[in-house]
Amino acid sequence: MSTATSATTGVAGRYASALFDLADNAKSLDQVAQDLGTFRKMVGESTDLARVIASPVIGRPLQTKALLAVLDAAGITGLTRNSIGTGAGNGRARELVAMATAFLAELASRRGETTVAVTSAVALSPAQLQQLTDTLRGVLGSAKVSVDARVEPDILGGLVVKVGSRLFDSSIRSKLQRLQLAMKGVA
Repeated sequence: MSTATSATTGVAGRYASALFDLADNAKSLDQVAQDLGTFRKMVGESTDLARVIASPVIGRPLQTKALLAVLDAAGITGLTRNSIGTGAGNGRARELVAMATAFLAELASRRGETTVAVTSAVALSPAQLQQLTDTLRGVLGSAKVSVDARVEPDILGGLVVKVGSRLFDSSIRSKLQRLQLAMKGVA
């Protein structure tokens, strides 16, 4: 049985912890991690899929059937498919992305990796990701750095970097908000 960390608390954490134990026993941690990464990417890139997962109006059976169809089309099988299907069937579809994130964070933690969440307004190129990873390795003093890149056009530009509980926000949205507060005399 795995020990709960800060990444594996709450409903999503419990599902992630259970999946982690199953994948560890089946010697399929890497495959499950790859599948969960694919699943998170699919949800991030498809507003329709994100709506299906988040909708309280869609019934559990239909939500589960839709998710399983998407997973089948993406070639996600085995433990990952069963776990996502079970979560959706239990009314936890809204927790599935958080579950995937908690699983990947736990895996990174056990492997001694530092996971860094990076949000940008546009997708970073492979060269930019590599440069960012190299810079983070130097700043964090960690040989193993895993970058979880996300795209959020609302930040307008710049980067938001989160390492553990530390947040570095150099987004244009934040800079405009600080400027607006300063102009009002609040800051």
